[in-house]
Amino acid sequence: MYDNEIYSGNHTGDHNTTGTYRESPYQSYDTNSTAGGNYGSQIPREPEKKKKASGGFGKRLLTCACLGLCFGLFGGLGLYAVQEVAGLTTDSQVQESSTGQSVTDSTAAAGSEVKLASTESTRIISSDVSDMVEEVMPAMVSIVKDYTETSSIWGHTYSEDRQGSGSGIIVAESDTELILVTNHHVVDGATRLTVTFADNSTAEAQIKGTDADMDLAVIAIPLESLTDETRSAITIAKLGDSGSLRLGEQVVAIGNALGYGQSVSGGWISALNREVTSSDGSTGYFIQTDAAINPGNSGGALVNLNGEVIGINSSNIGGDYVEGIGFAIPISAARPIIEELMSKETRVKVEDGQTGYMGINLQTVTEEFAYLYGVPEGVFIRSVEEGSAADEAGMLSGDVITRFEGEKITSYEDLQEVMQYYGPGSQVTVVVKRQSNGSYQEVELELTLGERP
Repeated sequence: MYDNEIYSGNHTGDHNTTGTYRESPYQSYDTNSTAGGNYGSQIPREPEKKKKASGGFGKRLLTCACLGLCFGLFGGLGLYAVQEVAGLTTDSQVQESSTGQSVTDSTAAAGSEVKLASTESTRIISSDVSDMVEEVMPAMVSIVKDYTETSSIWGHTYSEDRQGSGSGIIVAESDTELILVTNHHVVDGATRLTVTFADNSTAEAQIKGTDADMDLAVIAIPLESLTDETRSAITIAKLGDSGSLRLGEQVVAIGNALGYGQSVSGGWISALNREVTSSDGSTGYFIQTDAAINPGNSGGALVNLNGEVIGINSSNIGGDYVEGIGFAIPISAARPIIEELMSKETRVKVEDGQTGYMGINLQTVTEEFAYLYGVPEGVFIRSVEEGSAADEAGMLSGDVITRFEGEKITSYEDLQEVMQYYGPGSQVTVVVKRQSNGSYQEVELELTLGERP
């Protein structure tokens, strides 16, 4: 017999059995048997059991519903209280953080989750620089350089007239000239310089002075060559302080990109005092920016959001293989050089065949020659004519010319180019390197150029 079953019925003999099974929690036995006697029954009556079970389930259901409502009510109140307390804690942290005091999370002491301090102050950075650009653009110019490119193939020399583009900045105005600054490589080798202003008028410029090491040049335009409309359309740029720049500061590069005319690109200060070697081998310290600086931008302005020039762009630095990296000459380093070059007399080319004469026999010092013989880069003086301007100034055979009127001289072509601005009777300063006690020492000589025989 199973534990959860009740057997009732009649039992006759050992094998004849009749009856029914039903489930019950009781183990009871009720039967009439000829062999067995009578047993008492403990089976509760069916109607009473159903009534009792039905009433208990209803009460339990009602109780559960009441408990659920109470739990939801008190749970919601508890959650609301926790949110209010957390809000007060965060507000106190924000207040302490904004006042510069140490931030302490009061819940951390109780073993709760530690939260990062936050602040209510917000800095909004505007990307609209149109007003500033409109203000500074009249101080920017485009420059077109005419030059002659010479090449030698199988002993034959070929010349071709070409043009290059660059940019410039109007930095001053004298009683007779409008003065602009640009890069040395923008004007280097120019047979003619044409400047285009903000009103699209043009004028021819002349070189006042250059500094090849800093890649700077100052050029000038006679005021008499400018119309009243042009003079009223242009302005003088404001020079800033590159020493106060900070990483991440927003800047704008303006220039004649690719020779298409003035354009604007924006970016940030990526690095300061970046040591970079230029394409000519010289090394300097520059402002690095991710503002696009392409060929034609050279000599243009890198300006801050106040419209102040804080750098002079140069696409000649860093090479052509980089992307998102541009360089500019810091204006604080360029300013004293610009002021020195501004003080020079504006150079005007003399007529063909009327250049001054030094009276020396020259040879370019190539890299190979310099390596083999330990001679400095420049123009090697093979001989000096007796009684010539060079002889009277004290120039000696074996000297190496490295500068002529402040211009860096690395080849015979460099010397020819700079001398075309000086005629007979011009007084010039020439720097040579002279061998003394096994090493080369710098010597400065003053020459008065003579007439070419």
